[in-house]
Amino acid sequence: MGEKIRLTTAQALVKFLNQQYISIDGVETPFVEGVFHIYGHGNVLGLGEALENNPGHLKSYQGKNEQGMAHAATAFARQNLRQKIFAVSASAGPGSANMVTAAGTAFANNIPVLFLPADTFATRQPDPVLQQLEHEHSTDLTTNEAFKAVSRYWDRIDRPEQLMSALLRAFEVLTNPATTGPATICLPQDVEAMAYDYPASFFTKRIHYLDRKLPTQRELDGAIASIKESKRPVLLVGGGAKYSEARDEIVALSEKANIPIVETHAGKSTVEFTHQNNLGGNGILGTSAANKAVMNADLIIGIGTRYTDFTTSSRTLFDFDHTTFLNINVNRGQAYKFDGFQVVADAKAALQLINKNIGNYQSSYGEEMISLKQEWEKERNRLSATKFNRNDFRPEIADHFNQEVLNDYADALQTELTQTEALIKINDVVDSDAIVISSAGSLPGDMQRIWNANVANTFHLEYGYSCMGYEIAGALGTKLARPEQESYAVVGDGSFLMLHSEIVTALQYDKKINLLLFDNSGFGCINNLQMDHGNGSTGTEFRTVNNEIMNIDYKKIGEGYGLKTYSVNNLEDLAAAVEDAKNQRVSTLIEIKVLPKTMTDGYDGSWWNVGVAEVSEKESVQKAAAERQQILDNARQY
Repeated sequence: MGEKIRLTTAQALVKFLNQQYISIDGVETPFVEGVFHIYGHGNVLGLGEALENNPGHLKSYQGKNEQGMAHAATAFARQNLRQKIFAVSASAGPGSANMVTAAGTAFANNIPVLFLPADTFATRQPDPVLQQLEHEHSTDLTTNEAFKAVSRYWDRIDRPEQLMSALLRAFEVLTNPATTGPATICLPQDVEAMAYDYPASFFTKRIHYLDRKLPTQRELDGAIASIKESKRPVLLVGGGAKYSEARDEIVALSEKANIPIVETHAGKSTVEFTHQNNLGGNGILGTSAANKAVMNADLIIGIGTRYTDFTTSSRTLFDFDHTTFLNINVNRGQAYKFDGFQVVADAKAALQLINKNIGNYQSSYGEEMISLKQEWEKERNRLSATKFNRNDFRPEIADHFNQEVLNDYADALQTELTQTEALIKINDVVDSDAIVISSAGSLPGDMQRIWNANVANTFHLEYGYSCMGYEIAGALGTKLARPEQESYAVVGDGSFLMLHSEIVTALQYDKKINLLLFDNSGFGCINNLQMDHGNGSTGTEFRTVNNEIMNIDYKKIGEGYGLKTYSVNNLEDLAAAVEDAKNQRVSTLIEIKVLPKTMTDGYDGSWWNVGVAEVSEKESVQKAAAERQQILDNARQY
């Protein structure tokens, strides 16, 4: 029968996690770094006991908000290119429900995180227990069913022995590049503490091999033929290229065949922007250089991309009459998009073979990429020098946001600093290997366009879910992943107010993070969205009942937590604050007062399909709806 080890379900879980390893290109490392937790009823007496008494190598961090700590776990795995993960544990009921948003964020970005939500009693004898939901149609339904929609794998452990098959299935998903994402194992609080005689073999060292899937000869031949038949190919670099560590292979193909590189939000910094062929981010938030290259391409070589609406400008960026697609992706479903020629393979492995067999092929770009990049750099320089003018700053802004209102903001916030000049100045001052994190609002657009990542894997933009509140928790996650590098959360005031709890976790565990808080007193991105489509400004500005613009003292909030804080409203003080923050050991917050309506605007190809009222009393809304329909009439529908 073999040796048996008597353990509780929770103790067996912890022992199993300690024995999971991952092997990539012959390098073997532990896969599970540790556990983020907020203890409560449902997990403190089960998993909490197991982690206290025999954690093994697992590190344990006390989170401050369940969503926040799970975002930190997501950022950690992402910065580690999905080669290390955290588990996250919360109490039954609302504690676990708080993690659902974070699970959705991990799911959308294909990031592995092990979610361990506590659950109600499997025996049902004390039902309804504290924080349990009661449904008339089912006694088996709990809060944790909500995780089903946001998990790549979901299970509930109703008996201790079920843990074994559930964990094996969960780790297959967590370590599979084609299907990876959050795995959820729900743990009823009574089952966590139940004992079982587990076979000792379940706890032997288990290595998960991430062997690089090679393209078939048919796929390789087809890919090379597609490239050779094209004159104006473009390398569209997605997150899968970064996770595959395909930087060198992308650069080699780009240089050898003179092919431009453009980047999705997840793919940005796979190749550093200083490379001469890197034209920057593309799509709705793209640079003029990248979008021009894509709009005039006859072949899109999509490398590890999901082709989201922001990448494709809601499917209006490509010339479908003259453009074909070659998709390299480990996920077969993603490779099928846009009727592309499918290479279902690891990006690095596939590009190595393409480079080896491409011969002397050359695109027809000649020196065009140089001029495109120079044109964009000229525009970026213009943005860096754009100053606020109290008399005539943005005359195209009509309705509520006229010049007078902008002047009111300048007076209320005591600033004339623009968002673009501030962000570019920060880019110039931070260390080249600093990691910058952003997620929601207008800042991701500016980051995607004007932030130049000069070192690979230093740009961390969560835009698969665009989850407000990810930024600060994400900075903690990246700091845990790369403790030797500075970590900066680029966060708007709206997102800061949503979630900044993990500031306390960073301080508690002496993990220095830096918060760059852009305060324009409102949800500026959504304000733009409503006004650009014919609506007035309503519900998106931070104003009192007396219509006064709010000027919140975020510096003082940071001081209360124990951060080293700064408040700036001009470029000189901003640069000095960033430099001084580098010398601090404690986490820092730089409050940057900026004016609304001073972010970047869209360039050619930057259209976004959003719902516009087809019936409205406002002529401006009617016009916006008509313009939208005209674009849709010419767009590809599949």
